[in-house]
Amino acid sequence: MGPPGSGKGTQAVRIASRYAVPHISTGDALRAAVKAGTLIGREVKAIMDAGGLVGDSVITALVRERLAEPAAANGCILDGFPRTAAQAATLDTMIDRARLVVLHLAAADEEIVRRLSTRRVCDACAITQSVSHGADPERGACPYCGGNLVRRPDDHPDTVRRRLQTYAEVAAPLLAFYADRPAFATFDGLQALDRVTADLCAHIDRWAQPSGA
Repeated sequence: MGPPGSGKGTQAVRIASRYAVPHISTGDALRAAVKAGTLIGREVKAIMDAGGLVGDSVITALVRERLAEPAAANGCILDGFPRTAAQAATLDTMIDRARLVVLHLAAADEEIVRRLSTRRVCDACAITQSVSHGADPERGACPYCGGNLVRRPDDHPDTVRRRLQTYAEVAAPLLAFYADRPAFATFDGLQALDRVTADLCAHIDRWAQPSGA
């Protein structure tokens, strides 16, 4: 868990690779379900086609479906779920809560604003990269393919601040839900990428032991 720009998506991919378990991103799972035409996928497509928002019940059902897949039998990394205390309570009914390790990446708001203000996406190859602080948000050449580097609309400083405010309102009760669990820990998401990964994996190794170990 963590606010936008804290690095949780990047770290989720790294950790999933390190432990050879699925990386379950709710956004990716929604798109995969729609593409596969599953029962939930068809429901999601109908909601999206009608211009509606996918509700908690659908998201929870989707995660439950993914957790039941054989690939997740030895564990998984949940990215984007749970987002609320209510979802967290439901997750406790879906898995063995004693095996759940909760990793929280923290970062000061203004540091996140500064980090995301330097993030650019190539409009040709779609690689995300950082540029020097103060660089033109609408100009720049991708060093990989020569395409245009552009700032995503939701990375604009004003937009980021609004996203952080929304996150804080939802995150407070979620963090309180997990705060007294021994396997919950908070990490500085603004450290060097490899340092954050090492700290997260050390915590996982401490708590995510096989049954009977």
